[in-house]
Amino acid sequence: MKKELPHYRIGTSYGGNQEWFGDFMMRIGGCAAETACECCIYLDKYKGTSLYPFDAQNITKRDYKEFGNVMKPYLHPRMSGIDKLSIYIEGFGQYLADRNSKITLGGIEGSEDASLAKLTLIRQIDSGIPVPYLCLYHKNPRFRDYEWHWFLINGYEQYGDVLMVKAVTYSSWEWLDFDELWNSGRQKKGGLIELRIINDE
Repeated sequence: MKKELPHYRIGTSYGGNQEWFGDFMMRIGGCAAETACECCIYLDKYKGTSLYPFDAQNITKRDYKEFGNVMKPYLHPRMSGIDKLSIYIEGFGQYLADRNSKITLGGIEGSEDASLAKLTLIRQIDSGIPVPYLCLYHKNPRFRDYEWHWFLINGYEQYGDVLMVKAVTYSSWEWLDFDELWNSGRQKKGGLIELRIINDE
C-alpha cells in the first residue's frame, strides 16, 4: 500500500526552505516554523482553508520568506530549540486560532510505542493531511541530518511490517524506514503532530 500527498513547488524547489529566511536565527533554527508554513500552504491549496496570508495558487519565494516572518512570533527559535511537542502545539495552535481556523492539534510523544505512531501517521496521511515530525538525538548516524529537527512527512508505503515514510525538508525529500526513525535509542525523544480539521456537520 502506498499513498503520497500532492505538494507544491516554488520554481524548481520542492516546497519551501528555511535557508531562505532573512533572519539568521530563523535560518538555523526555524524548522518548526517552516513545517507550520508548509502545512498552512498545503491546507489552503488542497483543503480550502485560509491560513496562508498570500496567494496559495501563486506561491513565490518572496511571499514564502515573508510568511516565515509572520510565523516567527508563534514558533520563534530559542536556545534549546522547539524540543517539545507541547511548544509546537501551543505556538502553531495560537496561529491557527488567530486565523479563526477549525483545526486542532494533538501529538504522539516519541516515548509511545511505534505501533501507535504508525496508526496515527497512516490515518492522517489517508485523510489527506501531512504530518509534522520532530527528531531529537538519534543513535543511528543514518539520521544525523534529521537530529534536533522538525520536518514534514507527506507519504507512506507499507511492505508487510515495514513502513517507509516520505520525509520532506530543505526543498527535497527521501524515503525513511519509520521504525528506525522512531526508535532513536535515546532518552530524549521527539514525536509527531496530528492535525484534525473540525467539520461543522
